[in-house]
Amino acid sequence: MSISLAIVATVVTFYVLAVGKSLLVPFAVAIMIWYIINALSRTYGRWLLRGGRSTNWLTLSLALITIIVFAGAIVDMVQSNVAQVSQAVPAYKANLEKMLGKFMTWTGLQQLPSIGQFTEQIKFGPAISQLVSALTGFLGNTGLILIYVGFLLVEQKTFSRKLDYLFADPQNRASTEELLSHIQSDIQTYISIKTLTSLVTGLLSYGILLAVGVDFAAFWAFTIFLLNYIPTIGSIIATVFPALLTLIQFDNAYPFLVVALGLTGVQFLVGNVVEPRLMGNSLNLSPLVVLLSLVLWGSVWGIAGMFLSVPITVISMIVLANFDSTRPIAILLSKDGRVRQLSQ
Repeated sequence: MSISLAIVATVVTFYVLAVGKSLLVPFAVAIMIWYIINALSRTYGRWLLRGGRSTNWLTLSLALITIIVFAGAIVDMVQSNVAQVSQAVPAYKANLEKMLGKFMTWTGLQQLPSIGQFTEQIKFGPAISQLVSALTGFLGNTGLILIYVGFLLVEQKTFSRKLDYLFADPQNRASTEELLSHIQSDIQTYISIKTLTSLVTGLLSYGILLAVGVDFAAFWAFTIFLLNYIPTIGSIIATVFPALLTLIQFDNAYPFLVVALGLTGVQFLVGNVVEPRLMGNSLNLSPLVVLLSLVLWGSVWGIAGMFLSVPITVISMIVLANFDSTRPIAILLSKDGRVRQLSQ
């Protein structure tokens, strides 16, 4: 009976998540931004106050300014690169025609439609329209995300007081605080290390792209930085697209091979050597579970779900590990079967 109820509850939960995507995704993103703001605030507190309060109005203001400046730089870079891409499209199209011509000559496929007819099928107008539509939708969600973040920052001042009212028993309150602290510690570890390794990957990739002379090297480096937050698939996309652009830009296999092999080497070195050493067993998530979580949350919430898949899975495993009835599920989600529980 309990298994049936669990299955029904799971199905209903994911149905609600899918149906409420337009409201829940911005809220989930807002929670992550709110968390990053507080993490930055605590970091600034350790730097500036030297053992004093880790969070106050000064450190919180500095964290907000950091996020705003970073977001403004991203928007400015995206806008400038979109304009440059529009100017470079004719040259890319001409190079693509040459490449297809060489390929058809080499393979002897002379009966296929002409290169001009083939390239006419490449419609840049709809692609640009879709890009504008996506950016418009993102900007629309940005307003909602900022509202959520604002309310979360206001609500956090009374959170401790709410815990006092929710848990009259000091032991229950202490257990809840320990659980939240555990979640905070693991998510902070993941975000900090992932940000560091993604930054290293982006900088090394920028060096390779700049050395080869690839167009929009800074934009691609930033894209690689972002995509590395998406497990597995992000690294593949971050390698394939810049390499393809290099092939179209230069109409030559040598720059393409340099970029493809260079970016693949960077991804392998950072993803399989540096990151595991830094991360260790702090998250203790099974690689298979990470991949399945990526597919699951990507299908439910799209790109945002892919970015949030690991934090959501980490939080789920921590919560599941601290209840007797759900601890076996947490063990299955873990890498080695060992799960951390709250002190009794």
